[in-house]
Amino acid sequence: MNRRAFLISSAGSAAGMMLLPKLSFAAEGRIDWYTGADSNILDFWTNIVKPAFEAAHAGVKLNLVDAGDNSGIQAIAERAIAAMQTQTDPQADYFEHADPRLPLGAIEAGLYVNMKEAGLANYAKVNPLAIDSDYSLPYRGSQVLLAYDTAKLSPADAPKTWDALVSWIKANPGQFVYNRPDKGGSGGNFVRRAIHQANGLDPKAFRVDNYTESFGNEALGKAWDLLKDIAPSLYDNGAYSSGNTQSIQLLAQGVVTMTPVWSDQVLQAIDNGVLPETTGIVQLQDLALCGNFSRAVVLANGRNRDAALALANFVLTEEIQSAILTELGGFPGVSWDYVSPELREKFADIIPASIPTFPAGAWETAVNDGWYRNVAPNINRQQ
Repeated sequence: MNRRAFLISSAGSAAGMMLLPKLSFAAEGRIDWYTGADSNILDFWTNIVKPAFEAAHAGVKLNLVDAGDNSGIQAIAERAIAAMQTQTDPQADYFEHADPRLPLGAIEAGLYVNMKEAGLANYAKVNPLAIDSDYSLPYRGSQVLLAYDTAKLSPADAPKTWDALVSWIKANPGQFVYNRPDKGGSGGNFVRRAIHQANGLDPKAFRVDNYTESFGNEALGKAWDLLKDIAPSLYDNGAYSSGNTQSIQLLAQGVVTMTPVWSDQVLQAIDNGVLPETTGIVQLQDLALCGNFSRAVVLANGRNRDAALALANFVLTEEIQSAILTELGGFPGVSWDYVSPELREKFADIIPASIPTFPAGAWETAVNDGWYRNVAPNINRQQ
């Protein structure tokens, strides 16, 4: 089961998918809000954000609409660009998660509000590591961590650097597992951490536009050597789990002591009783495992743009940012200094000093293909 399927199953039935985005009809004092994310995100907004925001903003209603997926969001954005040209109502004010670079030319057309210059009182709280564009607002994140069994490994001894992790894996054969990189992001980002380790701990060395076969072979080849070195010490003498969920299951069953996990997935697993509350979670401090943020945008031509900006400011409050940790299992979009001291203490071992990313496209294909050829040549990729 992949990460999206796990989140859907743990949060309840997924919202029905639509062939076309459902249109809303703008009304004064109503924010038309859209998401293409998993059902747990819609549930979070329905049960946590909407009632709190409406209670704090008398006369303003939050109309939550499921766009189905990211293509649904883009279709609404294209409709909004057309509405700019005809000076008509785009019937949308706020996208819960969107890339302002899409559709192509959207920023240049003036579709999205410049969040940096919008005068949001809470904008200064945003974690600088999370900012990707002035036209979007990072408000929740997810990152790959290491989860471990504290009955077998003391938190004081949990590895916090790559070298310490490798030493622990070799000293505890059979007690670490990661999933195949094309079967889930937790294992995939463990592999990418090895790539960063082998290439000077410099995530900026890898960009979506700089892949070449020769550069890829050189950079990835060094990582394959690292991963082949630890392979005999992994679970079952070099076995790999089939996805994010199976890794968590192996940890829950006591088969392994440690495994990479998505932050939101492991926190939900603990909350749902899949993993015990004593489960430890830790982040590498020399360079964290990869992660990313969901970034909201406000449409500049939305009829209720000012109310939508008030919503953008509201989701950065301590109330909502704390709920992202405790109710959603995500990371805050604000700097951790703006999270309550109690939560900072509780999650001290997973506060990242960095939030590296890794490009998709040709790099992703090269990583997956190269891993099977060089690290796990005996695994049937189709199984």
